[in-house]
Amino acid sequence: MSERSELTGQLFLAIDGGNSKTDVVLADADGRVRGYVRGPGSCPQVIGLDTAVALLDRLVGAALREAGMSPSVPVARAEVYLSGLDLPEEVEAAAKAVAQTGWAESYRLDNDTFALMRAGTDSPDAIAVVCGAGINCVGRSADGRTARFPALGPISGDWGGGLHLASLAMWHAARAEDGRGPATALAGAVAAHFGQASVHDVITGLHLGSLSQDRMIELSEVLFTAAGQGDEVARRVVARQATEITSLVTVAADRLGLREEPYAVVLGGGVLRARHPLLQDAVDAGVKAHSSKARLTVLAQPPVVGAGLFALDALGAAPAAAAALRSALEEARPLDQR
Repeated sequence: MSERSELTGQLFLAIDGGNSKTDVVLADADGRVRGYVRGPGSCPQVIGLDTAVALLDRLVGAALREAGMSPSVPVARAEVYLSGLDLPEEVEAAAKAVAQTGWAESYRLDNDTFALMRAGTDSPDAIAVVCGAGINCVGRSADGRTARFPALGPISGDWGGGLHLASLAMWHAARAEDGRGPATALAGAVAAHFGQASVHDVITGLHLGSLSQDRMIELSEVLFTAAGQGDEVARRVVARQATEITSLVTVAADRLGLREEPYAVVLGGGVLRARHPLLQDAVDAGVKAHSSKARLTVLAQPPVVGAGLFALDALGAAPAAAAALRSALEEARPLDQR
């Protein structure tokens, strides 16, 4: 019996690629997961487009093998959402590269924040903010319009995200210790986190390499801990982050004409997923002050769920398939290919 005749629904690929990891799901139009693998980050801005596509190709092959299927099995749709596809030119270049892979009969590529949004809501009027290592926001309306930001860091007016918050924790700690800035509990907390006697020792270790620069991101949590314990310097940084997240949501809502409408706000990424009360409460209050009918949720499922739901939408699958896919991916554990 051929592989196609054994399938009860069209196959699709759902791909969510971020800075630190990439999830690839092979499933069918009934919402059944056939293969689920996880690999390293695939952001084209970080590793280059050619390298990203080669990595994705390897992971697609791994998903097919896990499903016991050959590379020639027909796949109807591939929904690919990658970090770093921020500009139309980047989306177009990635779409051309992926279209040459032969993974599927049809493709859609876009920024990974769209996958996060779709994973968090079925509403056609929705806005998503991801605040992980960096920060980004996208929105959509029922009439098909979208709102997005370049999300290229300081050059495009961005502020915040875990890496930025971590650097600010270090900055304030250094200035508190040497006297250039106000006193803050961050000084002692940063030194203690790295097991050093002083912030100066941390600075020296990071500079000379005895402490890994990769650990800097850990200071984001140190910042939130200090803020939660009442440190005024840390609280001001958290308040600024809340203002930035709120601004992204409200500006996107105004662009789409949603201010007076009931729309969904999906929050994701490590910083927001942690649900720090100071940040979460301020974002909730800020968005509600602008859009009283907005409904905020923090995404708990992996964003690759959203890529899969977009595929089911494109294939015209029955509503039961979406519920089946959500349930399957909630229970499934990806095969680690890192």
